[in-house]
Amino acid sequence: MSQQIINKDLIQKIKILLDMIKFEHTIFALPFAYVGAFLAARGVPDLLTNLWILVAMVGGRTVAMGVNRIVDLHFDAKNPRTNSRPLVSGLVKKTEAWIMVTVAAALYFLACWNLTPLAFKLSPFILFFLVFYSYTKRFTPLCHLFLGFSIGITPTAGWIAVKNSIEPLPILLSLGVMFWIAGFDILYACQDVDFDRKEGLHSIPAWLGLERSFRISGIFHLVAFVLFMAAGMVARLNWIYFLGMAIVFILLIFQRRVITPKDLSRMNLAFFRLNAAISIILFSSTTASLLTVG
Repeated sequence: MSQQIINKDLIQKIKILLDMIKFEHTIFALPFAYVGAFLAARGVPDLLTNLWILVAMVGGRTVAMGVNRIVDLHFDAKNPRTNSRPLVSGLVKKTEAWIMVTVAAALYFLACWNLTPLAFKLSPFILFFLVFYSYTKRFTPLCHLFLGFSIGITPTAGWIAVKNSIEPLPILLSLGVMFWIAGFDILYACQDVDFDRKEGLHSIPAWLGLERSFRISGIFHLVAFVLFMAAGMVARLNWIYFLGMAIVFILLIFQRRVITPKDLSRMNLAFFRLNAAISIILFSSTTASLLTVG
């Protein structure tokens, strides 16, 4: 009976930890890693490579989000939007969060070791940028680009996991993802503009206001779309990919109808559903194009 209680408590704790780092949001970044890997292989890589990419992505993102929650604890406790997070409420202790981060880091390095020599050599630098983002809003409003870069490196990382090299094609995709993520992160930061100004935190909305931030976000998303189109042409993908990009363009426009500078109430719809859809469409259209290109 006591063993059952312990197991139940452990499962509950794991669920809380996964909720703390928003584990389900891995769906935003994971498809981009596989886009890079599939392009490198010009098809589907072998099963073992796919599995190690999955482990590396889950491990790396868990480290990034875990550290973010730990170092932002002081601010999360003050912010009405975040003051119910598990670390703030006490559902998760700092020690437990650090254990999770340590285990995730070990899995990340193990996965990189089992991929390619270049993947393992670059793994500490990539992890550094994943962690460093959490500190950038303390000193620069360009923190959104740092987040974009941290997630944007995933297509190049996926390419390296297969080909053990760095080439222009995955870099084009990485730049596209960087500007796409940065563009939306600017919109997401609009929710905290008053809090950020009060606490001396930096963001483009806190610096320039909501109206100009929306315009900058729009420019970033336009740049991202152009880079995605360029990557498709460099990769010689067929009409299926470009049809997918047309849908992505429509979703980017729709995103700006869902939320406006005067109405941020549907931010979760724009963030969770539309961004997940864009990520999945990019992956699906790339894969379908690779498998049908003649």
